[in-house]
Amino acid sequence: MKKAVCAIGLFSGGLDSILAVKVMQSQGIEVTGLSFTCPFFGAQLAKKAAKDLNIPLIVKDFTKDHFQIVKNPSHGYGKTMNPCIDCHALMLRMAGQLMDNKGFDFIFTGEVLNERPLSQNRQSLCIVAKTSGYEKYVVRPLSAKLLNETEPEKKGLLNRHALLDIQGRSRKRQISLAREFNVSEYPNPAGGCLLTDRAFSNRLKELLEHNVDPAYFELQLLRFGRHFRVSSHSKLVVGRDEQENGIIEKFIIEDSFLLRTEKVPGPICLLVGPDAKEHLEEAAKVCASYSDAKDKTECIVKLECDDKDQEITVISDKAFREKRRIN
Repeated sequence: MKKAVCAIGLFSGGLDSILAVKVMQSQGIEVTGLSFTCPFFGAQLAKKAAKDLNIPLIVKDFTKDHFQIVKNPSHGYGKTMNPCIDCHALMLRMAGQLMDNKGFDFIFTGEVLNERPLSQNRQSLCIVAKTSGYEKYVVRPLSAKLLNETEPEKKGLLNRHALLDIQGRSRKRQISLAREFNVSEYPNPAGGCLLTDRAFSNRLKELLEHNVDPAYFELQLLRFGRHFRVSSHSKLVVGRDEQENGIIEKFIIEDSFLLRTEKVPGPICLLVGPDAKEHLEEAAKVCASYSDAKDKTECIVKLECDDKDQEITVISDKAFREKRRIN
């Protein structure tokens, strides 16, 4: 009995990756999806889409390797701190390693030629594939007819004539193709990676200026609240609403402090860092300034650390907080 052709595909759960799976399946290819997680993006969409498509999905946390390229990308950044070329190459390299170890015949992606001017132009796609070390085995079925023939096509594992020639930023052909494949549910196009967000990138850049090797929780914490630098080693995070207050509260670790105002409504704040204890009054003033206490009036702030509570009275000063805020 002839062995089925099997492929592993980078799978985000977006429309392009869903269509790439469908094109592969239309040629009888057995498909497994591969999705990655790190503090900057997750696999929630991929998990849902894989379930809808009824395909196996491998989810891999590649934080350690990915963060190294975030700090020092060989091919530079995009408009913010997004190292897209190096990131995609890393994903393909890890997919290639799985291909070798688990017996897949080739790798595929949902990339579309020129859909993203910087990271998906012809040169960038070639660099990504070559840098991964698996250049010959990377198939991009949505744009394959516009790209060089790959090894799986040459070996007859794929029918090149049945692959596609989509290019550009318009999604008209993809939407039409989705109807043909009876794909009705797919997310709107959006930047799923926080590194493409300018405000988040600014926070990350500021963090790395003070700590080149931050802990995992510090990277996660960048997603929430307002951030204030109180010293070279410590920072304060202030919740913006009830939901964020609940999230920030869960990040408390040894020698960090939770702050909340007494007698007047206010945010929950988290002070973290090795010298946090030396900056409690400053942090309390910022906390009070975001409460309902009137400006330039006294406010009691409760401090929680290692199951020990204390109180400190400070003057609410809205002008003071802006001197420490990280944009």
